[in-house]
Amino acid sequence: MLIIPVIDIRGGVAVRAVAGERAHYRPIKSPLADSPDPVAVARGYQSVFPFPTLYMADLDGIEGRGTNRHIHSRVADAWEGGDVWLDDGSIEAEPSHQRVRPVIGSETLLAAGACQSVLGGKPLNRTGILSLDFHGLTFMGPPELLAYPSVWPGAVIVMTLANVGRGEGPDLKRVAAIAEMAGPKRRVFAAGGVRDIDDVRALKDSGASGVLIASALHAGKIKTGDLEQIAG
Repeated sequence: MLIIPVIDIRGGVAVRAVAGERAHYRPIKSPLADSPDPVAVARGYQSVFPFPTLYMADLDGIEGRGTNRHIHSRVADAWEGGDVWLDDGSIEAEPSHQRVRPVIGSETLLAAGACQSVLGGKPLNRTGILSLDFHGLTFMGPPELLAYPSVWPGAVIVMTLANVGRGEGPDLKRVAAIAEMAGPKRRVFAAGGVRDIDDVRALKDSGASGVLIASALHAGKIKTGDLEQIAG
């Protein structure tokens, strides 16, 4: 089970994401970092556990205000793990750093008016990572993206925005449904609502290969010992 810590960037700093209400996100305050500088937050995560992968969401890019490319490079340079997964609102899937693996969000595809011609094209296939974005019961993406899972790449994130940072638990039913649609040849990663190691176990039972986590790590609800246990 792969645990992937998350950094959300808005206005050039790391912010605490809650329920997908981005206008209300504020700079993060965490015992893991002495400032909301994304590099400090990344290093704080690595003080807890040698995570192999980091996920960054560049909310400025996703919301169309321009990307923080200089921050992407700083974080990727400082990250001692392996890959840095990055969703910056792009559908071009061109990595900004040798460690960066671009994530294409269904929200971005919807905003760009992308449909079947894009879903089967090179940009999505090259990245290998697709984020299926949900807010409540609403799928934030082209309807055909859910209708034709055959176009999904090998790694799929189930992003339940309304559950992020609220401490109410993950959407196990949705993760299980997407995992069934994805089939055995794809890995599904859950994002949103993880509170503790029991939620991680429940997501694994629901078919997830990994989870994206932020709040539970900053709050110390998932500790080094838990992570060592999960990693085997």
